[in-house]
Amino acid sequence: MSPRFCAIRLACAVLLGAFTIAASARDRTMLGPPQVSAGTIAPGPVTRSAYLADLPRVWVWLPPGYSADSAARFPVLYMHDAENLFDPRHSNFDKEWQVDETITRLAARGDLRQWIVVGIESPQERYATLFPQKVWRHLPEPFRREVIAGDFGGTARPRVLMADAYLAFVVKELKPAIDAQYRTLPEARDTAVMGSSMGGLISLYAMAEYPEVFGQAAGLSTHLPMGGVEAPDMADRPAAVAAAFDAYLATTRLDPAVNRLYLDHGTGTLDAFYPPFFKAFDAMMARRGWALPHYESRSFFGTEHEENAWAQRLDIPLGFLDQADP
Repeated sequence: MSPRFCAIRLACAVLLGAFTIAASARDRTMLGPPQVSAGTIAPGPVTRSAYLADLPRVWVWLPPGYSADSAARFPVLYMHDAENLFDPRHSNFDKEWQVDETITRLAARGDLRQWIVVGIESPQERYATLFPQKVWRHLPEPFRREVIAGDFGGTARPRVLMADAYLAFVVKELKPAIDAQYRTLPEARDTAVMGSSMGGLISLYAMAEYPEVFGQAAGLSTHLPMGGVEAPDMADRPAAVAAAFDAYLATTRLDPAVNRLYLDHGTGTLDAFYPPFFKAFDAMMARRGWALPHYESRSFFGTEHEENAWAQRLDIPLGFLDQADP
């Protein structure tokens, strides 16, 4: 088996939340909070949920300026897969996004406001929880069956899609608690959501479901295939995914004149399958009136589907998300 094929298989396993290397969820609970190089970090303020039986751990990163100015209020960025954001000891692959370092660096040179980051750790059923639930209804029937199957067409137990419950937890329980406990700028123009891979899909879906809460969203290496990349009808999938999103977006209050969306992909490992999907999706979004400065879709030649690649370009989506960029 070639190294490239192994890397693609590994990335697909991560989509499902079925593969860990450096630290399992149980191991992370024994590590204490993630260590950060700047600012401070604390556990999230929500300890129970009416929407989720398995409550994911949440980490709140406060930038250096939070303690330096007791009167200042700060924009808030909600991010998925928090175990990979701050500290490689907590991550699945001994690498991190370097979120605290990047925001601190950009703010110090005057290119970004200091954002509070609310990191939500991966749910146990990652694929089923982060899959855009209402988009699923508009996919072709064979594709819908594949998504619900236990393993991209396999024979494991059927999945129950949980994105709507996950977002209800974030919007109705977590965000109010964050705004009550910290000095935030709570309006949509100062609230963003970001993730990678399936985290990119749920970020797009979060803004589409709650455009009055999340004014902007970003997805790095966004998994627009939405499932496996070895299906026999892969040539038809880009058009099917774009059509499903088109039908779904028509039912939302998402506004291309108000909301802002950044998406990107690489061309290595799993991302090598993404260009046809982005081409179809970008064309659909253009027909719906999305264009700069409210929509940006980028490709990074040679970059792979992994945290180091996302860390290297994190400054780009951060700058896009900050409407009040100094």
